[in-house]
Amino acid sequence: MKEVVILGGGYGGMNTLHGLLDQIPEDVHITVVDRNPYHSLKTEFYTIAAGTESDRHARVDFPKHEQVTYVFDEVEKIDTENETIVIKGGEKSLPYDYLLIGLGCEDNYHGIEGAREFTESVQTFSKARSAGYAINNLGAYGKVTVVGAGLSGIEVASEVRESRPDLNIRLLDRGETVLKAFDSKIQDYVEKWFKDNEVEVIHGANVEYVEKDGVCNNGVCYLNDVTVWTAGVRPNFLVRELPFEKDDQEKVIVNDFYQVPTHQNVYVVGDCASSEHSPSAQLAGQQGEKVADVLNAVLRDRVPERPSEVKLKGALGSLGKNDGFGNMLQKPMTGVLPRLAKSGVLWLSKRH
Repeated sequence: MKEVVILGGGYGGMNTLHGLLDQIPEDVHITVVDRNPYHSLKTEFYTIAAGTESDRHARVDFPKHEQVTYVFDEVEKIDTENETIVIKGGEKSLPYDYLLIGLGCEDNYHGIEGAREFTESVQTFSKARSAGYAINNLGAYGKVTVVGAGLSGIEVASEVRESRPDLNIRLLDRGETVLKAFDSKIQDYVEKWFKDNEVEVIHGANVEYVEKDGVCNNGVCYLNDVTVWTAGVRPNFLVRELPFEKDDQEKVIVNDFYQVPTHQNVYVVGDCASSEHSPSAQLAGQQGEKVADVLNAVLRDRVPERPSEVKLKGALGSLGKNDGFGNMLQKPMTGVLPRLAKSGVLWLSKRH
């Protein structure tokens, strides 16, 4: 049997799995390793943190197949020399002939004192739950600070505002405007939304350190009850430890087939793979589909065709349940339409 191991049941890993199952050879066995017994819809974690949706909203069952085995545990080490995956505790290991790494990312605290210890996060399901518990247990007029005004920070802050109108919410943004990767029309719209909904936005932020009950920014310490960190990510630590060539963001450099050039039986997708595109679920999903096409050829001892270029369809974000923004048909759009489009994308992903 040819052993294929998929690390991570995220968007990249799941699209690879679905693509392989469409035409899996009889002599292939697939093992999927994930910490959770379900596919997690990470794009919806902000709703868990805000308490506007239940866990089930952001979960999708893994597909069942007689040639697929699931291991629900933490990975301790990726041993590329011996071509094995060491599972937490070192009590068992998984050999592989072909490996897909789609372990995603983790928060980047940029060496800021107290950030890891005293902030909540939306990078994993368990951390989003923790953030939701902390925020929704606050009494009336509690103070919440969100650090980072990229897509995650915007969605967390707006969803918390809609969920808890009584809370005092502050958004610390390092740049001169929120959502620096988006069109100025969208930036202005979101800035106005926060102003109209009484979310304080502080630009030019430079967080110096974080304490249990406050954030110190540019010499001013703000007292608050909960701090949510959305100020950058980096690849999973297991990927950073690998002896592969990486870019300046610590992501593994891959060839046109998403293979590690020195280990062509190892494929890397999503937040772990070097790319000209910013990390997103859409990017990881498309890469997973392309890896499935490559592997379907390789597993049949055929020469794979070079994958076509990734073509992203734009980005969508929410401002609560009834408002949103995004790049649609290569045009910046705001209001109800992009919010409906995001709900449609979620509906489709749940029924993939």
